[in-house]
Amino acid sequence: MEEKGSANGSPAVTKSSAKKSRVPPQSSVDTFAVQCNECFKWRTVATEEEFEEYRSKQSEDPFVCKKREGIECDTPADIEYDSSRTWVMDKPNIPKTPKGFQRVIVLRKDYSKMDVQYITPDGTRIRATPGIITYLKEHPEYSHVSPSDFCFASPKVMSDTVPDHVEKKSPGSSVKKQKKST
Repeated sequence: MEEKGSANGSPAVTKSSAKKSRVPPQSSVDTFAVQCNECFKWRTVATEEEFEEYRSKQSEDPFVCKKREGIECDTPADIEYDSSRTWVMDKPNIPKTPKGFQRVIVLRKDYSKMDVQYITPDGTRIRATPGIITYLKEHPEYSHVSPSDFCFASPKVMSDTVPDHVEKKSPGSSVKKQKKST
């Protein structure tokens, strides 16, 4: 349920692979939207925090237009699902990002998928659950935070909204460079 403007079996992360970034990576997401469970219209959401609140409760309390003041199902949609921008859909019920941490989602250059990472309060960039576990063990001031408060599941890039100029991969194909024979 996340949308991105067209400007979405891995190795475990250990302490040595968690990196402090001088410049935090910028999220590829520029607009957040939720879909009404009754009329299926898309409504933009002002902040990432508000989006995370809706997403974290999607199964138990689905979004409906009347949750927004002055909005009803007969009100025109805020945004249309179309190919004017690249859309990515987040999984429902992903927990809200713990206070002080930042969930960053970056679209790969080939539009094949999104990469999820968390930026810790001290600027450490973490790319997988083992890195979170290590970080929390080394920082007892976050004893109230659990590894289950983090989700590295990446949003699905909606292939029908990927720009035409992007070379699309076939399922199972690889874009590895071939070695030159000498």
